[in-house]
Amino acid sequence: MNDIMKLKEQTGAGVMDCKKTLEEVKGDYNKALTLLRERGLAKAVKKEGSDRINSEGSVFSYNHMNGKIAVIVEINCETDFAAKADAFMQLGKDVAMHIAAAKPLYLEESEVPAAALEEEQKVFAAQAKNEGKPDAVIAKMVEGRIKKYYQEICLVSQAFVKDPSKTIAQIVLDTIAIIGEKITIRRFARFEMGEGLTKVENNFAEEVAKQTGAKK
Repeated sequence: MNDIMKLKEQTGAGVMDCKKTLEEVKGDYNKALTLLRERGLAKAVKKEGSDRINSEGSVFSYNHMNGKIAVIVEINCETDFAAKADAFMQLGKDVAMHIAAAKPLYLEESEVPAAALEEEQKVFAAQAKNEGKPDAVIAKMVEGRIKKYYQEICLVSQAFVKDPSKTIAQIVLDTIAIIGEKITIRRFARFEMGEGLTKVENNFAEEVAKQTGAKK
């Protein structure tokens, strides 16, 4: 019974599923854990790609450096009950914190403007050519660098700051596997104090000279 409850806590699976899986692997806890996670993720992928309506959820916020950086992000699920689940709340906190740290420009690849993508492709192609690469492989190199470009600027493609072995898309799938509902990051906004403004940079030596009446 202890193993059953421990499995339930770690995977979010039902008690009977945990019991049956343990019986299936003849009591091997690690095998049962792996099997339940694999099955949970398989279900999560199916839910993520489904047409199920997920209009519930929550808007999460994150404040960093005493108000110098702030983030708000809307994450949707299917029911109000799931929106209050610990796993869902943790996901929201993690994603908001990640956005503050990783500075994504877009939610996903489809949001990247065509003009920006075309410009990057030209730059990458020129770089590959300058490296002396043959024309036959330049296209493949550009494709690879565009993929890396997406991983740098698109939220769902970025490596999660708390666990770089997973992307944001993967931690969403992990949460779907736990709560059993479709989850979608809908939109986000990131604000950084003074971002985009021209800041006045004073010359400290000149300021001292003015205050003391000294000559340059």
